[in-house]
Amino acid sequence: MKDIVKELGFLSLGTRFKRIGDLLQSQAQALLSASGMDMPASHFPLLAALDTLGALSVSELGQAVGVSQPVVSRSLRGLEESGLVQSDVVSDDRRVRRIGLSRKGQELVRRAKRDVWPRIEAAVAQACESLDGSLLDQLAGLETALQQNSLVQRAGAAALSTAARRRRLQR
Repeated sequence: MKDIVKELGFLSLGTRFKRIGDLLQSQAQALLSASGMDMPASHFPLLAALDTLGALSVSELGQAVGVSQPVVSRSLRGLEESGLVQSDVVSDDRRVRRIGLSRKGQELVRRAKRDVWPRIEAAVAQACESLDGSLLDQLAGLETALQQNSLVQRAGAAALSTAARRRRLQR
């Protein structure tokens, strides 16, 4: 089947970015799930922002991750229900609440930073390392790389090669 979006080039660049973003996010989700973190991958930028910046208002959190307040509010409902974040009303303006990581959220982020985020980052970097040429050529290369070997496959291969290196060093 012809890939019309790819053929349209710059005319469909937004759609192309969204498609690649969806592919990356679904593959990152598979890695998270395989690591026992069964929550939407889209929540992790919010958790990372709270871990890095501390408690923030909904507006500040939206600015920190570059999404709208309604998107942040929807995500926060799930994070609060999961017990990963907690909110407190600001004393001088009762309409504003500050969101922070709960102890459970802090532990999840600590685990993700140690066990999963480095694997995702390395797998995406590996998918991007052979990219060359114009932006459209690079997008085509990234899309092809992700379709040929998912982040799960790349992270698994990296884990196998790391384990093999460790075994060689222990001898």
